[in-house]
Amino acid sequence: MKTDVIDISVTERQLVVEVPPDVVETEIGRVTQAYARKARIPGFRPGKAPARVVRQRFKDEILHDVVHDLVPRLVDDALRERTLEPVDTPSVRDVSISEGQPLTFKADFEILPPIEPVDYAAISLRRDPVAVADEAVDRTLERLRERAARFEPIDGRPAAHGDFISGDLVRRVRTAPAVHDAGPTPGSRVQSPEETHEGITIEIGASVNPPGFDAALIGLEPGATKSFAVTFPADYPVEDLRNAEVEYTVAVKGLKRKVLPSLDDEFARDLGEFDSLAALRDRVKGDLLKDAERSQEREVRNDLLRQLASRASIDPPKALVAREVDRRLEEFVGQLIAQRVDPTRAGIDWAEFRESQQDAARETVKAMLVLDDVARREALTVSDEEVEAELQRLADRTGKSVAAIRARLEKDGDVGRVQAGLRREKAVAFVLSRATIAGV
Repeated sequence: MKTDVIDISVTERQLVVEVPPDVVETEIGRVTQAYARKARIPGFRPGKAPARVVRQRFKDEILHDVVHDLVPRLVDDALRERTLEPVDTPSVRDVSISEGQPLTFKADFEILPPIEPVDYAAISLRRDPVAVADEAVDRTLERLRERAARFEPIDGRPAAHGDFISGDLVRRVRTAPAVHDAGPTPGSRVQSPEETHEGITIEIGASVNPPGFDAALIGLEPGATKSFAVTFPADYPVEDLRNAEVEYTVAVKGLKRKVLPSLDDEFARDLGEFDSLAALRDRVKGDLLKDAERSQEREVRNDLLRQLASRASIDPPKALVAREVDRRLEEFVGQLIAQRVDPTRAGIDWAEFRESQQDAARETVKAMLVLDDVARREALTVSDEEVEAELQRLADRTGKSVAAIRARLEKDGDVGRVQAGLRREKAVAFVLSRATIAGV
């Protein structure tokens, strides 16, 4: 077999292969025998047709199977012989096979670029002392009060600011902006489908309410129905509603007011873990401090990755960049689903989204390649026990068994990715331990 590797770029290679006719003939004979054992050809008993007849009748299928069986093995052998490790499966093209002729083909693939050693001390990071202000503790306690609020019916008076209306709402757009090259302009008549919401709760004064909406509700009493129009301002944050006139019909079925518990020792005890408000404040402050420390560590880590990427004067393999873009897209889709948004109906231009992630994906891949190089140079390894501990963490987080997590990872071929991720985290810790960190 004749092979040649052509350098296309720093990371791109092309493998050119020519297989002698005798090797091709041997493979054709082997595949032909396999066909002969199963072939059903008129005039011959099953499995008794002569090889030349089988070969003639199933010529195209046999040649296809020869290519399918032989080419991957030849590619693997050639790469192993030249100690080349593609970052992704080589792309085979220009296959030519005929009886009595050499088999020729090309395989395009990418390899990792050479990476210069990192000067760890040249990396400068900042980690300032973390503190939690009393105002942050107060805001968290207020949120806890909001969660513990109860709602009491209102009798004997109409709706006022801060009240909650229980009832039905109908919304229809009476006029909507016309969109031209110069942007939205008022006055275009558009009748949108009517939206009906039954059994909802409306807070008078909520930040999400459109301008003028609250004023129309004040003074309403249970049993009342009121229709009114709201004209959205030209600078409204939602572009589709700028200058739009929307008609609402609200049917009031009941009124309630929110009653917040007093912020005292009894409130703390009602939460079940604290004997005093002071103890609750201490826990809240401690939790906020841990959150702030985790956030700071993420920032330090991200800064480190940015600096590693900026110091790597490499062109990352396209396959790895595409894989990182895929990961980001999957992550974004997962976030939409978690927010109960149907990704197929979100009106997102996915090609544009992928394009928007290219630069960030390139920087991420560059940083990961540098970390992998650090791990290799410093002989950082991951033990089976560490992999098992990570699987346990994944199991605890998802509520599944370790066996189920491992089975899914093995099915998807992702066990190696877990190990690679742990190795990179060790590389991050190693570089951090030797970088210059100010603010400590």
